Amino acid sequence: MKYYRITGVTAALVLLIGAVGCNNSSNKGADHKDSMGDADTSIAQKMDSISVSPIADSKQFPGANLEIASISAEKVGADSAKVTVKYTVKNFTLTEMTEDAHAAHMANSHDGQHIHFILDNKPYTALYKPEHTVTLALNSEHYLLSFLSRSYHESIKTTEASKLIKFKIDATGKLTQEPTPKEPSLFYSRPKGEYKGDETKNLLLDFYLVNTSIAPDGNKVTADINGQTFTLDKWGPYEIKGLPMGNTKVKLTLVDKEGNAITGDNVSVERDIKLSEK
Repeated sequence: MKYYRITGVTAALVLLIGAVGCNNSSNKGADHKDSMGDADTSIAQKMDSISVSPIADSKQFPGANLEIASISAEKVGADSAKVTVKYTVKNFTLTEMTEDAHAAHMANSHDGQHIHFILDNKPYTALYKPEHTVTLALNSEHYLLSFLSRSYHESIKTTEASKLIKFKIDATGKLTQEPTPKEPSLFYSRPKGEYKGDETKNLLLDFYLVNTSIAPDGNKVTADINGQTFTLDKWGPYEIKGLPMGNTKVKLTLVDKEGNAITGDNVSVERDIKLSEK
């Protein structure tokens, strides 16, 4: 397996790497205010045809706030319950198109800004209204992460713009919220599904961290893409280029500073995506 690390470097080191003929792609700033960290400069990591690099600053949404106004359940049938979640959104407009250069060259929702509804770290549902209903099994336990998203699916990475809850449903269909999770967690967001035509040129790699941070001297996220492993030490959006047409596997894993996988309920997740020319 091949490994590459994306880390902060100084301008002098960038020049040195270029001088010795390294095959890294050009430097790209990643001063991502959502991530609540100091700005640094990162180098895209590239091998064969695939490269992963941090993207430039995105449109900011100061004060954007997401709250769960209510969550309730109702038994339906012999073995399931209908769960309804209602949200309160402040300083952020659902269905509005995000005015940002990234909207022009990445997969962009025609329905505008939305909420990512991620249940049990499965592929998210995009919500364009502040309410959602899902049917779940009785006697089950679940994690629900919700966060505000730009129209091109990049998350807003602030505490106020996201909510993680844990809940269970008993045999009668009653829903009970568990204590707020405190364990380090990694939730997968993008890439997702199928990409066609121009959308295949630049894919957004985006994930959500809860109860942890990542840094050169701390925890990190590894991104395994078709057998090539990239190590990410800054929380922000990344761009994947050079993927072949057809099926691709992307696996994200939260690791400690020695590179060992962290154990827990939401620390590693894998997705299959597909690229096609038309």
